[in-house]
Amino acid sequence: MIKINQAKKIFQTKNGPVKAVDDINLSVQEGEIFGMIGYSGAGKSTLIRMLNGLETPTEGSVTVAGRTISSIKGSELRKARQEIGMIFQHFNLLWSRTVRDNIAFPLEIAGVSKAERNKRVDELIDLVGLNGRGDSYPAQLSGGQKQRVGIARALANNPKVLLCDEATSALDPQTTDSILELLVDINERLGLTIVLITHEMHVIRKICHRVAVMEEGKIVELGPVLDVFRRPDQPITKRFVQQVTEPEESKETIQHLLAEHPDGQIVKLTFVGISAEQPVVTELIRSFNVGVNILQGKISQTQNGAYGTLFVQITGDRAAVAEAVAFLDAQQVDSEVITYD
Repeated sequence: MIKINQAKKIFQTKNGPVKAVDDINLSVQEGEIFGMIGYSGAGKSTLIRMLNGLETPTEGSVTVAGRTISSIKGSELRKARQEIGMIFQHFNLLWSRTVRDNIAFPLEIAGVSKAERNKRVDELIDLVGLNGRGDSYPAQLSGGQKQRVGIARALANNPKVLLCDEATSALDPQTTDSILELLVDINERLGLTIVLITHEMHVIRKICHRVAVMEEGKIVELGPVLDVFRRPDQPITKRFVQQVTEPEESKETIQHLLAEHPDGQIVKLTFVGISAEQPVVTELIRSFNVGVNILQGKISQTQNGAYGTLFVQITGDRAAVAEAVAFLDAQQVDSEVITYD
């Protein structure tokens, strides 16, 4: 559905050229929810804007739904954009128009008859859960409702691809989850290909099939979300994964316990899929003369399966602790001894 080949984007500034996107090669399959994550300045916004022709690559090519977006202009580009919907962080609604009129706007531009527009708008209001709010104005809506209008508007022309540019960054956690659930529902119902960019690993974890991690204009890590969570390779990826698996308060607790029990060990256990059913901690307590203190645990669902982490403190005789850690290494879970300077 999407093919990016050796794409580069260089901006000329008064301080010299800035390479925002640096030799990106990427394919996104039809019906996939694909995430791009990176910190500010990583190049992800520039890359996603290349997908609908808002930015043209300095080098390379971008193909979406069979059209080479990077080399077409004018009416041909406008026609191609009808197959590429986009939603934004700050909604970009027309404040003088009602919900119905905002959703109908792309259909007006496309020359769709009033009867067909009304029918389509009714379908979309129902799809995004805004029944009864069609005559409301954006100022009368919550943030989540505004984003639902943005999603409905983006779907008006039955696009093949939906681009999401930090679409949940302005929303509270509960509203974010409801919007992400809506996107998954749309993906499953319509078979829509979705590409989203974010700096929040929770968003990636919740709905994406695959993820690309971007840094300094490059893709530094790429793979199925579950694999990236289980074995992050690059330092930046490890930091993103820790957003979900290791809250800051856990780090403070671990540092405190290591200071109190210098002979003990803090071990992070990672469970994937059926390995979460293994009674590892029970066997550890039964088999070794050690104390086991469960510090923090969490099981999260990804589109590719369950992913769980458990932090335990193991205390006791140094030799017994070493044997217990070796036992964990031999089980069907990933284990890592945690140390903090």
